[in-house]
Amino acid sequence: MGIGLGVILIVAGAILMWALDWNISYVDDNTLGLILFIVGIAAVVISLVIHLRGNRTTRVEKHYDDTSRRA
Repeated sequence: MGIGLGVILIVAGAILMWALDWNISYVDDNTLGLILFIVGIAAVVISLVIHLRGNRTTRVEKHYDDTSRRA
């Protein structure tokens, strides 16, 4: 899951929790919205952690001494 999918899940969960009032049998629309909202937040957080952790690179600087070549 990426950040985009997490944001879509957050938006879908918010719409189900606060904007719509559906009567879905065997499922409460507020509970489903809350689940989607929490999963979306978790997806965004996990994606950001993986992205920030994956960008750690080791930088090696090499310095050459050209004075030994001059003769």
